[in-house]
Amino acid sequence: SLLKFFLAIVIVSMMANEYSYGTLKQNLIDGMSKKEFILSKFLTVVLFAFGSTLFIFVMSLLLGYSFSSYTEFSIVFSGMEYLFAYFVKLVGFFSFCLFLGVLIKRSAFAIGFLFIWFLVEKISYGILKFEIFNRSPKVDDFYAFMPLESMSNLVVEPFTRLSVIKNIQTAVGENNVKDYDVHFSSLLIVLVWAAIFIFSSYKIIKKRDL
Repeated sequence: SLLKFFLAIVIVSMMANEYSYGTLKQNLIDGMSKKEFILSKFLTVVLFAFGSTLFIFVMSLLLGYSFSSYTEFSIVFSGMEYLFAYFVKLVGFFSFCLFLGVLIKRSAFAIGFLFIWFLVEKISYGILKFEIFNRSPKVDDFYAFMPLESMSNLVVEPFTRLSVIKNIQTAVGENNVKDYDVHFSSLLIVLVWAAIFIFSSYKIIKKRDL
């Protein structure tokens, strides 16, 4: 979504500006430890992820009550696991952006690298899936561990779940076999990546001559 990528740019720029304006060095001179600095940035990541998730939750409630005839509490608040998965997805993605900001130190180059990484994952997946391994599901199993793909797998696109789309698929004889469930393994993979990105950011700052 536009909100997600806007916040990603904010996080990368926030970290890059710490180098550009010397605020990181000044914070360390003033007594903040490098561990405390990274922790503060991670808390910012969590805050952005929570705010975005809360925004989606409120908008979903407003749209649901405006256009749906269902008002039962159990129905309105069903599927809350998707919101949690979305939150974890954002924490992982924003942690990746924070890591790139720390690693590259220039917001424009960090955003460019993020875009290149996205293309590399998608293009390499397409080549392996359709050109080399003849649609083998093993390719999907492998790419489920890649950073951006693992985050994407947490919340599968919702459009094919709509009744209108299902009716069209039935009419043309297409069976939709997508798995829309939120799996613990998918959550764990993204959380591990988030931990790797935050820890790597800390190690870089710890070793780098500021």
